[in-house]
Amino acid sequence: MRKSLSPVVAAPLVSRRSVLRAAGIAALSPLTSMARRQSFGGVAAGEQREVAGVALCWCPAGRFTMGSPASEIGHRADEAQVDVTLTRGFWIGKFEVTQSQWRKIAGPFPDKPPAPEWGIGDDFPVYWVNFTEAEGFCTALTRTARESGALAADWEFRLPTEAQWEYASRAGTVTATSFGGALGRTHANFAGALYNGGPDGPAARRATRAGSYPPNPWGICDMHGNVFEWCRDWYHSRLPGGVDPDLHATRGTANRDGTYSRVRRGGAWNDDGVFCRSALRLRYEPERRSDHIGFRIVAVQAQHLSPSPV
Repeated sequence: MRKSLSPVVAAPLVSRRSVLRAAGIAALSPLTSMARRQSFGGVAAGEQREVAGVALCWCPAGRFTMGSPASEIGHRADEAQVDVTLTRGFWIGKFEVTQSQWRKIAGPFPDKPPAPEWGIGDDFPVYWVNFTEAEGFCTALTRTARESGALAADWEFRLPTEAQWEYASRAGTVTATSFGGALGRTHANFAGALYNGGPDGPAARRATRAGSYPPNPWGICDMHGNVFEWCRDWYHSRLPGGVDPDLHATRGTANRDGTYSRVRRGGAWNDDGVFCRSALRLRYEPERRSDHIGFRIVAVQAQHLSPSPV
């Protein structure tokens, strides 16, 4: 069995200015511009900032073990562990994208509007949104934030890769959830069976207001339960490992009918706790929508992204 590795935050890089100074070379003006661009990034895990009305938490560069050990309760074959290194930090939404944020940035809801039976309110997560529509929101938010000067020109909003999502969900933990080896209804919004003896409580049986449950160690809320979240990657039956894995443009494992799916993560209000684990991954065809699938955004340096497929 692969030995589980604790997430390790990468040591800060030595700046080029420091190297030049040590070598007795005068710093040039382009370095000032570089420092200004890099200043949009965070420093410490969980550091928070707000951009265009969206609360963000910093996830520093680091290394972690993605997936789950065979001994984990609920372990599935497509969760076989791999080592992942993320060479650059990124910002992730403290909350899932809300209904009010959708209206402000994207306009009308693309399909069924929110309703009381699924959770309705400005601070509730948006749902009934497919993969392409979620990506469209990210593009529109990038444009709006850049035009206002709130977002650095070389950064942009995207859906998280699977690796980024799980890294942020774990927030330095190696257990099944960021709250430990059990999950209960005091930790997250899910209606089904408790996970591994977690504490019981009332089940909302619909989405709940963002931030209604405790955050993980990096200050990120609702990574377990509430609504499933779209990820950037196509579904592959084996987890991508290595350095900065990104399967946005690489179709993976075909469905039985020959179609292909993107990945959704995090579990939802109508699930059992076992589906809310950090390693749990499910496929979903990108054109489909659901009353329990929404999304969360990340902000990353644009030059670090792989090109989108045509």
